Amino acid sequence: MLDNKTICNAMTVKLGNEYPDYPEFQEGIRRAPDRGFRLTKAQTRVALKNALRYVPEELHEKLAPEFMEELKTYGRVYAYRYRPQGRLYGKPIDEYKGNCLAGKAFQVMIDNNLDFEVALYPYELVTYGETGQVCQNWLQYRLIKKYLEVMTEDQTLVVESGHPLGLFPSKPEAPRVIITNSMMIGMYDNLDDWEVAEQMGVANYGQMTAGGWMYIGPQGIVHGTFNTILNAGRKELGVPEDGDLAGHTFVSSGLGGMSGAQPKAANIAGAVGIFAEVDASRIETRHSQGWVDTVSDDLDEIFRVAAEKLAAKESISIAYHGNIVDLLEEAVKRDFHIDLLSDQTSCHNVYNGGYCPVGMTFEERTKMLHEDRDKFCEEVDKTLHRHYHAIKALTEKGTYFFDYGNSFMKAMYDAGVKEISKNGYDDKDGFIWPSYVEDIMGPVLFDYGYGPFRWVCLSGKPEDLRATDQAAMDVIDPNRRGQDRDNWIWIRDAEKNKLVVGTQARILYQDAEGRRDIALAFNRLVREGKIGPVMMGRDHHDVSGTDSPFRETSNIKDGSNVMADMAVQCYAGNAARGMSLCALHNGGGVGIGKAINGGFGLLLDGSERVDAIINSAMMWDVMGGVARRNWARNENAVETSVAYNGNYAGKGHITIPYIASDDLVDRVVDEFVK
Repeated sequence: MLDNKTICNAMTVKLGNEYPDYPEFQEGIRRAPDRGFRLTKAQTRVALKNALRYVPEELHEKLAPEFMEELKTYGRVYAYRYRPQGRLYGKPIDEYKGNCLAGKAFQVMIDNNLDFEVALYPYELVTYGETGQVCQNWLQYRLIKKYLEVMTEDQTLVVESGHPLGLFPSKPEAPRVIITNSMMIGMYDNLDDWEVAEQMGVANYGQMTAGGWMYIGPQGIVHGTFNTILNAGRKELGVPEDGDLAGHTFVSSGLGGMSGAQPKAANIAGAVGIFAEVDASRIETRHSQGWVDTVSDDLDEIFRVAAEKLAAKESISIAYHGNIVDLLEEAVKRDFHIDLLSDQTSCHNVYNGGYCPVGMTFEERTKMLHEDRDKFCEEVDKTLHRHYHAIKALTEKGTYFFDYGNSFMKAMYDAGVKEISKNGYDDKDGFIWPSYVEDIMGPVLFDYGYGPFRWVCLSGKPEDLRATDQAAMDVIDPNRRGQDRDNWIWIRDAEKNKLVVGTQARILYQDAEGRRDIALAFNRLVREGKIGPVMMGRDHHDVSGTDSPFRETSNIKDGSNVMADMAVQCYAGNAARGMSLCALHNGGGVGIGKAINGGFGLLLDGSERVDAIINSAMMWDVMGGVARRNWARNENAVETSVAYNGNYAGKGHITIPYIASDDLVDRVVDEFVK
């Protein structure tokens, strides 16, 4: 093996031999719980060597015991000493160093993900979803930043589970950054093996937009939540197409990074919303940001206020500081009718702090996680059983419950609630209650190509965001479809609804052509000097970006819901077409081994080169998923694919399925399979 001096001299991009001052931790900032230390002695040796390989040998003696203490105490090496002092946030792009615009732009995106106002556990680099990280530790953060500062238009930075592998020669038309997170080999693709890999410092849970550097705060999901509950009202409650949810209730849990969008969505939709949250700090964050109207831990008061607002058909969002199971059991006891019911606890990581057992405070949950993890897991299972019975009692009285794609029903099934299985013997056909994609978002939005794209105005100027809002509104024809009318109204009212948390960003649902045309309009504004550069991206939770049988592909009924071809093809196709950043992750919102998800970032710099990428990549990014949904015989996707073949004859073409007669299939199967 070469000596460390030779290794150091072989690198120009590296962490130096300075020993940073230990950072001060600001009081009141949420901290991640102990994740549990479970490595063998041999694995621990490797884990420590893995952490020390980022720093010069002369620092090893000082840092080794510090890193070991973190690993034993928190179940992770975060390398806190390497966190920059003070608050991180997405500054205007001109304040960053870089040899190319993209290098500066991605620094904006990373720092926005770690803003105290945005991130769930900013000191542990967790952006949202209990465990979704930008990267594993502050060593990686610092090294990624160094690479982004020196990267040119002729290089691509490769990041593997948070580790910057290096810069490699490419070309301006290629991606500037390629990211993968926790892409595990099949036989090891489970939570137990992943946790070992994470503690050894070789796996990063990117969630979706955390590890893909595209998170924009709770706004990133609020439009989808609004679409979901409004269309649930239309489907289940008889709400007219031009109506809202006035006089109706929406009850759920969670006020974190994703779930924090629920009260805002309820307000915009006109509903009375009640949202249980055990962590007082998350409630305070959403209340201070104006994302929830009022807070109470008194169920008498909550049900009284809700009844008053329902009678007056006035909207209000109420944060209940307590456990969702207590809230639901009390609703059953009082015979309080809930129209729409869901859950947004982090059940993809149910035994690691994402779900709090009933009968204990948030602080007691954190203490038990550290001191008696086995007992904690037992209490989680008991609570999931009670949660199931409360929902069952409510649905029998007319409540419409939908799983919000957080692996909630899968967690119940794994906890022993086998009666939740739809087919009665396993989970491959889903569960007795629908996923929101299965029942609402899939047929109403995804099958047509409508999904959540987003953009960040990298100048940090509110006037740039205002200009993009207007440009998007000018592109959308509200008379084309009901979905377009909803989206036009959404973007019209976006500024009034005060959605920005963190840097100047916006979320908007549109179909393939709508996204393409809006991106072209934005790039034209940049070219004309009317706005600064824009980062265009999307949630991985989209038409094509994610394969997950319990969420994004839950309305795929041809057996391919267990396949991950679509997400991988989408990622590869976006890279081939020149998206600025391409990311592919394992896990997402439902957990390790339960989804493959990908996303992109496209830097709009005003160039004609970017116009060409928009015309090619934006259509592919959506229509690849529509084509797959069409092949599964989804009626609205078939209709969209037929229109695509007509509109793009000679340019693009989708294979469309012939539809077999049910009578014929039943007759033949009955004859051969007894």
